Amino acid sequence: MRILHLTPGTGNFHCGSCLRDHALIKALRVRGHDALMAPLYLPLVTDREFGAQELPVQIGGISLFLQQKMPWFHKLPRFLHRWLNTPDKLRLAARFMGMTSPRVLGEMALGALLGAGGRQWGEWHQIIDWIRAEQKSEGKFDVVSLSNSLLTGLAPTIEKELGIPVVVSLQGEDSFLDTLPDPYREQCWAAMQTNARSVRLFIAPSQFYAGHMSRRLAVGPEKMTVLPNGIDTTAFTTSSPDPNWPVIGYFARMIHGKGLTTLVDAFIDLASRNSVPRLKLRIGGARTPADDKYILGLEQKIAAAGLTSRVEWHPNMPFKDKVHFFHDLTVFSVPATYGEAFGLYVIEAAASGVPFVQPDHGAFPELVAATEGGMLCPPDDVKALADSLESLLTDDELREKMSKNGTTRVRQEFSATRMAERLVALLLEAARSAG
Repeated sequence: MRILHLTPGTGNFHCGSCLRDHALIKALRVRGHDALMAPLYLPLVTDREFGAQELPVQIGGISLFLQQKMPWFHKLPRFLHRWLNTPDKLRLAARFMGMTSPRVLGEMALGALLGAGGRQWGEWHQIIDWIRAEQKSEGKFDVVSLSNSLLTGLAPTIEKELGIPVVVSLQGEDSFLDTLPDPYREQCWAAMQTNARSVRLFIAPSQFYAGHMSRRLAVGPEKMTVLPNGIDTTAFTTSSPDPNWPVIGYFARMIHGKGLTTLVDAFIDLASRNSVPRLKLRIGGARTPADDKYILGLEQKIAAAGLTSRVEWHPNMPFKDKVHFFHDLTVFSVPATYGEAFGLYVIEAAASGVPFVQPDHGAFPELVAATEGGMLCPPDDVKALADSLESLLTDDELREKMSKNGTTRVRQEFSATRMAERLVALLLEAARSAG
């Protein structure tokens, strides 16, 4: 199949969606499919080398921002657009993303979702022209895959002007949209419901999120399917922690919403109990300048508890260092404060043989049932999290059982190869139904 996958880049930090897309496209290529991944907004940031076939950013975030503010911007000479959207300038712009006001975020999100009816269309239409030119020179795409539903403003035009079926992955977009101020929140959801009529198929990573987004997008079950995310399971080694220095691990964006505050408080509670001597906390994952103030507050809280020497911070690690990070963990937890659509970090921990504790909401009950590599606890409950972590840390037999279960089941069901096989079947069906 010839597949075009459009995905937003982050410019300066890793995200679960980027890692999932990277693993997916690589697995599709290995299986002989002509799969292209075109970055949008900002350069892609993955924790591994992508390969020589990576495309440059097709629609730059700086140009989109200026187009939103100045509707005539797209008429300026193309060399100016190219100059503004060089990788270095886009990465510099990404450093200031955290300073963007909620109102501006709302304007930008709505402008993209309105598609041909929005102020950004002078820029967005260039991706349509690029796809048309690419098909003329290299052959027709069987399907266009959008990395998330925030890109569905493109779907009506791709379907009508190019005649290519559009499939859309769902990656937890609701947690972003629901933080937007009114009237942008309501208008964005309304635009997404309109765009959904031009989407052949939505692909959710969990049953939880499929049901949730079916309601939010007002689509029937015939347009929604479930395809769990996958990873390159062969790249992860089985954990071998030092029994003399037990370690709790966290690996996700270093923000409150991922539950880092809850985990730090639970660690402080556990350390005060002294039921697990010499316990350490290792925190890894994406960190941006916008997160510095929040992290400083946590560091001060840890220092006040006298535990600074027992907490390690590992921001923005390359892939090989992430593998070592998981290799040294005893248990793992990212106690997110909201219902996650999936939680790729859980699969990475389980692939490494690290038992985990996750809150009993979102997709986590499905991951616990599918992997048998961890346990659930009440959400946003510091004492309950501390109790669950303590029970794992003090029960060698239970940890060993969960470690073996998680490693075996993740390799069977959550590999990138398995994800690619399932996706190809879905894309073939979408292409056939279009014909």
